[in-house]
Amino acid sequence: MVVAPVQKMRVISWNLLHGQKIPPTATQNWQVELESAAKNVADKMQPDFLALQEVDNYQTRSGGINQSKLIAESMQLKYWAYLPTLIGTPGEKWRKVKDLNKAIITSENYQSSDVASYGIALATNETIKKLYVKKLGRSLIGMPLLIPKDNGKGVRFIYVKDEPRVALIAELENGFTIATTHLSFVPGVNIFQLNKLSYFLKKLTGIPVLAGDLNLPANLPSRLSGFRSVSSQSTYPSWGPKIQFDYIMARKSLLKTAGITHQAIKTTNPGISDHIPIGVTLQT
Repeated sequence: MVVAPVQKMRVISWNLLHGQKIPPTATQNWQVELESAAKNVADKMQPDFLALQEVDNYQTRSGGINQSKLIAESMQLKYWAYLPTLIGTPGEKWRKVKDLNKAIITSENYQSSDVASYGIALATNETIKKLYVKKLGRSLIGMPLLIPKDNGKGVRFIYVKDEPRVALIAELENGFTIATTHLSFVPGVNIFQLNKLSYFLKKLTGIPVLAGDLNLPANLPSRLSGFRSVSSQSTYPSWGPKIQFDYIMARKSLLKTAGITHQAIKTTNPGISDHIPIGVTLQT
């Protein structure tokens, strides 16, 4: 009888808020602050796989940096991939990405660019066999959202239009297939998107894991999908976490049969973003 080797993965999910320092300051050295934050997360949480949301790519507002590349290199993660969900700047002027598959930027095909974009990313030391993209749509209406004030004292409401939502999925050589996503903040729409992604993951090979900012509190993703959260941790706001918006989830059937076990990783506040990272060790 051939026994499959035990596989362990330390999976971290982190909404970057484009690397914004919290509380905001009048000036920010974006590269230094982002590199320092990434090293903090690497030292404290030691990721094998990192799922990122609200990632800037060559945005003027965040120092014109390829944030995916900088974070991966700061964490010494060999392979990375970035998927722009829009061209331009969210909340300002932007347009949809015409061909998401062609738009993926990786550690293998990376070239410097002056085209500003925004999206999601992943990084890992595990060999990536294949990358998948899944469109999840967007809400036609926006919502008022709370954001930190520019002076760092308190929060304020702004009206935000929804943006295209997608998932970037990595089928890894070690047997895990991990999706990173950032779902809509509009209630109901995010539930539809969650189940759309859950159904899509059923079609793929590998042990499915879903990670990201799902914009759903109170462990609703576990109640409303075929996945169950494997870490209970308030992640928002970073200056006093009281709500869990960020999740790492595994297929319920695998958890019930002990096909996959899990242990939460102690988190850290790296000093940027209004979210703190969440992490878990998964073992098959």
